[in-house]
Amino acid sequence: MKFVSTIVGCFVFILFFGFALKNTQEVNLHLFLDYEIRGPLVLMLLAFFIIGAALGILAVTPTVFRHRRETSQHRDTIQALQNVAGTSATQPAADSVATPR
Repeated sequence: MKFVSTIVGCFVFILFFGFALKNTQEVNLHLFLDYEIRGPLVLMLLAFFIIGAALGILAVTPTVFRHRRETSQHRDTIQALQNVAGTSATQPAADSVATPR
């Protein structure tokens, strides 16, 4: 399976590398207040992809931290309930199946 994923990864890299070679023409990006950025099209696309990915991660970060905090609170509640009930926090032993002799 690792061999197949390596082959697919190489194919995708060659595909993107060919895309980059085909899109080297210079583009102008006009911003507010008459600012202008010039650069190759493929670098502009890469930059905006990276910026978008970073903004997406930043948008999800508060939710991840909230879920982690809630999980920690639930674990504490479970531990407290188990202590009150007098049960241990250990996992039960797995069932065994007798084999015929």
